[in-house]
Amino acid sequence: MKIGLFFGSFNPIHIGHLIIAQHFADWTDLDQVWLIVSPQNPFKEKSGLLDEKHRLYMANIAVEDNDRIRASNVEFHLPQPSYTIDTLTYLEEKYPDHRFVLLMGSDNLPTLHKWKNAGLLLQRYPIRVYLRPGQSNTNPYPEADITFTEAPLLNISATFIRQAVHEGRDIRYLVPEKVYEYIRSMHFYQ
Repeated sequence: MKIGLFFGSFNPIHIGHLIIAQHFADWTDLDQVWLIVSPQNPFKEKSGLLDEKHRLYMANIAVEDNDRIRASNVEFHLPQPSYTIDTLTYLEEKYPDHRFVLLMGSDNLPTLHKWKNAGLLLQRYPIRVYLRPGQSNTNPYPEADITFTEAPLLNISATFIRQAVHEGRDIRYLVPEKVYEYIRSMHFYQ
């Protein structure tokens, strides 16, 4: 199988994440998209993150009825902070019959050279990039297998959702219904 890996904190997972994942599942040659819930991104502070088990649970309930998208806790068992190259190496060893493709937003592409073993990532793995508003489809790494797609995007973010909850605002249609109910029942982000 050809698997697209969509990495993120998913703090919380929202409709925008799901639209992008579904776009890659339906409009590309991928068989599945795995949402890789990252316990600790090396470029972000951990202090603002909800516990990874809750973030994974929300990702799971968001996609539980979709056989093309699944949530993964693979990085929970790897050293932290999480590095994409380490995760890909582990997944290749665990699933030798799968081919893995890295999915990312175009805002990540210009700084990809700062990632751990970026040269190896660019050499060994195809990268599929969804265009963000105001970003170009210029490939700064012509030696790499990079393809751009125009996925439908919503101008929302997990940061916006957390702030809205903190301010007592309703996020009902920004996250899946089950995620909304879980956030409310657990009093997250207040």
